[in-house]
Amino acid sequence: MHIEHVNMTVKDLDESIAFYCDLLDLHVRWKGPIAGDLLGAHVGDEHSYLALFQAETDGDVEIDYGRPGVNHFGFEVDDIDEARARVERLGAHIHFAPQYEPGKRIYFLDPSGHEVELVQY
Repeated sequence: MHIEHVNMTVKDLDESIAFYCDLLDLHVRWKGPIAGDLLGAHVGDEHSYLALFQAETDGDVEIDYGRPGVNHFGFEVDDIDEARARVERLGAHIHFAPQYEPGKRIYFLDPSGHEVELVQY
């Protein structure tokens, strides 16, 4: 079993597509209208993808570890130092880099404010 996709509403569809393609070496599997003028894209690889949908209104992502909800999602990477350099090159600020086993990890916000974890085991 594996997660086939994660669905996220983003502030700027094209910016988010570029961010995730650059960050994780992904590609656009599909892009187009969802319903009416609502646009979306699937960004991923042959096994899984991020379903990105253009927000219709302004607003902020709420991350609250004290309440029910999705707080972040994580991707395993081969080289955390290279991943850190990519995150920084893309202009994201790493706000948490805990040191505990197993693995090395970093946390940051994507352009829409979703928290993302990258981990190397």
